Amino acid sequence: MFLITDFPEELAERKNATLTNGILRGVERECLRVKQDGQFSLDPHPKALGSALTHPFITTDFSEALLEFITPPTHQIGDLFAHLDGIHRHVAAKLGDELLWTTSMPCALPENENDIPVARYGHSHNGQMKSIYRVGLGNRYGRSMQTVAGLHYNFSLPNAFWAHFHSKENSLLSLEAFKDQRYFGLIRNFRRHFWLLILLFGASPAMCRSFVGSRQHNLDTHPKSQALYRPYATSLRMGDLGYQSSAQESLFICYNHKHSYIKTLADAILEPHPLYQQQSLKDKNGEYTQLNQGLLQIENEFYSAIRPKRSAKPGETALTALHNRGVEYIEVRCLDINPYDPLGISEEQVAFLDTFLLYCALADSPEADDAEFSAILKNQKKIVNEGRKPGLSLEHPEHGQLSVHTWAKDLMSAMRPVAELLNSTYEDDRFTQALTAQEACIDDLSLTPSATLLSQLDAEHGGYSALTLALTRKNNERLMMSPLSADATARYDDIALESVAQQIAIESNTEGRFDSFLHNYYTQYERLRE
Repeated sequence: MFLITDFPEELAERKNATLTNGILRGVERECLRVKQDGQFSLDPHPKALGSALTHPFITTDFSEALLEFITPPTHQIGDLFAHLDGIHRHVAAKLGDELLWTTSMPCALPENENDIPVARYGHSHNGQMKSIYRVGLGNRYGRSMQTVAGLHYNFSLPNAFWAHFHSKENSLLSLEAFKDQRYFGLIRNFRRHFWLLILLFGASPAMCRSFVGSRQHNLDTHPKSQALYRPYATSLRMGDLGYQSSAQESLFICYNHKHSYIKTLADAILEPHPLYQQQSLKDKNGEYTQLNQGLLQIENEFYSAIRPKRSAKPGETALTALHNRGVEYIEVRCLDINPYDPLGISEEQVAFLDTFLLYCALADSPEADDAEFSAILKNQKKIVNEGRKPGLSLEHPEHGQLSVHTWAKDLMSAMRPVAELLNSTYEDDRFTQALTAQEACIDDLSLTPSATLLSQLDAEHGGYSALTLALTRKNNERLMMSPLSADATARYDDIALESVAQQIAIESNTEGRFDSFLHNYYTQYERLRE
């Protein structure tokens, strides 16, 4: 068990509230556009939503049909959800006869996955690169896999928090180096324990047959529908058929230090990989089929459950930004869309995530090795495929095989003081309430979203498609019941128009050959290996 050996009681004092009430949060929610009958939309990104390249809040992920909603960072949970709600209601009102799909796993995909349209971002160098990257993903992993939707939670602690511990520990590091060190400690602890988030919030225990197509799989056929499922599964999205890559399983990324993390990722980008060397860089027409022939085209292709992040400048790689200016925030990437909330995530989930992440930041975090890296992957697969199985055990780094129930209860106990600290900071008991609610789920796993979905599937006579479409319609109706004010709608419309103008300006100022732009872009990774 990774304990907080010296719990910082001083953080609960009112005079020190600013050390923790400055947490910044943000959400990136992916969401498919579908037709009224649940069929995947083949239509281009709606013009009413502006430019997917430059809109600050509404863009696309892999496909033209896979929307992504991005909230600005905010200090208050209420403000976070106000932003997220506004984006959802605006988009829902602009979609005409289309709906926002409410589960992570898609349904009713085209029979030929090459009919799934790759997202397009215009003819600027940056826009071309974004599209080619997605073409490469489709060629490497198949386009169906890229229609899976997730939710990313962005989290950062205020500078005052880090400055407090920098002084308390008499650190000889610069404050920036100290922050990097501690953020990577948070990440290591997160990786040790994120199976708990998959267990509690996983909501993809089944999937439509159209997603699998002719690929081999180890799933069962649901007895009352044609869905593919595993009876104790939690998040098949996080498994071998979801947003994962078997080619990357041999990739050991070192999270012990910022430098080791950056170097191992840069190596994976620059060193040719035999599997992707078999695929030409360009087709017979001279069109790119992938950005490079490395294991990773860019760092975003590494399918990790969490990432250290730093906002990049135009033309700057994410790793270069991280190298130059350190960790700005962390991005949690293992969350399924919550099908029982129209926004894809609930306030209770966010309160639990804050508690979990602050615990990871405060608890002791020894450096990890490749053996622990391997154990983490094995634990993830177990929880994904059979997380609710009675008596299931995982590989604990200190205690060997440990039951899921025991480990989860121990974690909940360790997080209780952190939840109470956040209660004191925000003068709000939502954090201990969220913890108590999830403790109840640990004691009765039938309360989890994955179990609830399978229970509904057992009772649904129309099968998986009917159930997921019904959930989608219900959530879309909730969004449409309270439309945005005329002023709010006008603001979103103005932002859309401004984004289109920005894309036009970027394209009009684009100079030189794309090949040269791409070469210069990859030169940055070479510098990171020095």
